Amino acid sequence: MPNTTNTALITGASRGLGLALARSLAAAGWNLVLTARGAAELERVAAELGATALPGDVTDPEHVRRLARAAPELNLLVNNASDLGVTPLPPLAGYPLEAFRVLLETNVTAPLALIQATLPALRAAGGSIVNVTSDAATGAYEGWGGYGATKAALEQLSNVLAAEEPDVRVWWVDPGEMNTRMLADAVGREEAAGAADPAKVAAALSGLVGSRPTSGRVSLQ
Repeated sequence: MPNTTNTALITGASRGLGLALARSLAAAGWNLVLTARGAAELERVAAELGATALPGDVTDPEHVRRLARAAPELNLLVNNASDLGVTPLPPLAGYPLEAFRVLLETNVTAPLALIQATLPALRAAGGSIVNVTSDAATGAYEGWGGYGATKAALEQLSNVLAAEEPDVRVWWVDPGEMNTRMLADAVGREEAAGAADPAKVAAALSGLVGSRPTSGRVSLQ
């Protein structure tokens, strides 16, 4: 009999939203290929969920190729891994340009590279792509210009990709503020503690993946 198990590839899967989504999809019976830079954390998650762990840096072209080879049949790609950039968050007038180039590489170029590498499998499966973005892509928040600019670029990349790939669902998803290490690094632990639980956001994201609406921007909060 043909294999009917759905397979998802999730980046940034060792903590925060990536970890919460991996748990949600595993509970629904998905086969998971997970990646993150922290090998020890990722291996623990993979052991918990019975998933495949491939630690590495998504800006590394060889790692991207390794991820694509690990999922020759793929139903869902989740580009969740991203970097906050310089902290404390600086104004654009003083943003270090080399740091901004690195941020673009992580938050924009790396997701596109992984999309390109996995598109043949996603086309064959009539699959889906989730690009995790932010309200910083559309709002003028002081200090968030560097990070927000990369997320705005990711949103437009997703928008055009959706027009070019009508057989693949493409959603650029704004999860809202979540109680994660990244938010704590930006605003402090006390303020971050009042944000949404990533598990609740992941449940909404799992519902989106299951219902497969038309491609577009989605806000989960």
